[in-house]
Amino acid sequence: MCKKFVTILAYFLLIKRVMKQLKAVIFDVDGTLAETERDGHRVAFNRAFSDAGLDWDWDEDLYGQLLAVTGGKERIQYFLSHFYTDFDYDGDIDALIAELHAAKTKHYVALLESKAIGLRPGVSRLMAELRSSGVRLAIATTTTPANVIALIKSTLGEHALEWFDYIAAGDVVPAKKPASDIFEHCLQEIGLSADDCLALEDSANGVLASCGANIPTVVTLNNYTRDDDFTGAISVITHLGEANLPCEYISGEPINAPLITVDVLKRLHAHA
Repeated sequence: MCKKFVTILAYFLLIKRVMKQLKAVIFDVDGTLAETERDGHRVAFNRAFSDAGLDWDWDEDLYGQLLAVTGGKERIQYFLSHFYTDFDYDGDIDALIAELHAAKTKHYVALLESKAIGLRPGVSRLMAELRSSGVRLAIATTTTPANVIALIKSTLGEHALEWFDYIAAGDVVPAKKPASDIFEHCLQEIGLSADDCLALEDSANGVLASCGANIPTVVTLNNYTRDDDFTGAISVITHLGEANLPCEYISGEPINAPLITVDVLKRLHAHA
């Protein structure tokens, strides 16, 4: 009787796996679509600080520590409470942070418009393959909508904004990553369940957020996140890969391919 039950259970699990279909891929932005943190956001923050007459300088090492916190305004607050505790300001500190962040966004958009930042390997290729195969695209990020739009326009062209069913960005939800709110909001807007989707992330906070929403997740790590804990991710790789630049497998479900293609994502999704 027990053996029969196990056989039936295995049969139903097999049927469930066969029926499972990948309907949408939800992309993170910073660090996933492009190396925006070190050469974009960090530089823009420093320019905003300089404009305001502040002597703050976020070098690469310090910025790596500040990335423990998601969200630009939250990152400035974290800096003040953990690294610059003797900062003395008579006015409204929240208003100052908001002004600095707004100035930083303008500098960041200007950097993108100057084509200073490109997409990571394989991003454009994979998006084109997903669209051709009928898999929908969406974005879930803590960065502002202005930053997302500027990146897409500068790298893929303004027409590419139409490729995404929905762009969940910035303060559209109160709790930012590692909270799962942004992914849950995105799922609601595109009208799909977590099982229908796969997330592409680059950081531990991102994985906590996507897995918190029960979305199977693949990680493309970068220099800032290579030591992060990616528990819960299906597979961890260096990047999505190009014909002349194969990706490298790091951990999790093996990819057994030099490039992350639609077929590879479908296979990883089926194993999740």
